[in-house]
Amino acid sequence: MSPGDEHDYPDTGQTRLRLPEDPYGTPRRTPRASSRSLVTVVGVVVLLIAAIAFANRGDSSRNTTTDKNTTSGTHPNTTATSPTGTAPVDTKTGEIPTGYAHTQQGAESAAANYAVALGSAGMFEKAQRDRILQTVMVPSRAARSQSDLDKAYTPAFNQSLGLDKNGVAPAGSTFVSRTTPIGTKTTKAGRDSVTVAVWCGGLLGIAGGASTNPVTNDWFTITMNLRWVSGDWKIDTNSQEEGPAPVPGDDKASGADEMSKAVEEYGGFTYAR
Repeated sequence: MSPGDEHDYPDTGQTRLRLPEDPYGTPRRTPRASSRSLVTVVGVVVLLIAAIAFANRGDSSRNTTTDKNTTSGTHPNTTATSPTGTAPVDTKTGEIPTGYAHTQQGAESAAANYAVALGSAGMFEKAQRDRILQTVMVPSRAARSQSDLDKAYTPAFNQSLGLDKNGVAPAGSTFVSRTTPIGTKTTKAGRDSVTVAVWCGGLLGIAGGASTNPVTNDWFTITMNLRWVSGDWKIDTNSQEEGPAPVPGDDKASGADEMSKAVEEYGGFTYAR
């Protein structure tokens, strides 16, 4: 589908350092400073505090300017996935956040939340899958998508994952299927048509003592062509490809009980920019 009139919208680790331990187990001693040295140090600290306060004041002023630019339609100097301060959507259709702003930022928020829905455990049960598709897809596309995914989520496919033919996990085990957006990127933007790529991490498998399909993680990117339909962003078409994937870490894998408990206790997020 060709996009509508072009329109500019606002654009939208952590390293652990292990310090060497004192091999003798003795605390460091600090030489006692003279009164003159102490006065000098205090004076320097006061100047530093004043300088930091002044710098922070300057940053606040720049942030205010950025916010004004955001509302006036000019591009703020921000990175592709930095927060803008806009409140998350507060409406839902079923469990899926809906009711996004008619902006590029709103389209990216919709794409992130729709990625979560399309990667959820509900997609493996026919009735839930149909409800998800009816919520996130353009109405004229929903029926076709239901038919296509019925051919993908077959009883044989479910059974290959350790589920029964209806997508239900065996008694005493927990089926895990979760998608977590890492970031979003708009690749094409028109007034009523926006293409958004969502980089995601995912979990899939069955947590249970007798499981032959333990929970594993993967990385993928979902690209969605979104259309503005009936006052909200909906998916017209979407595709998925592998990666980008980081180098695996050396984390110890959790046991089935710990994984099941985590899935039950930790809820998901509403993603918004």
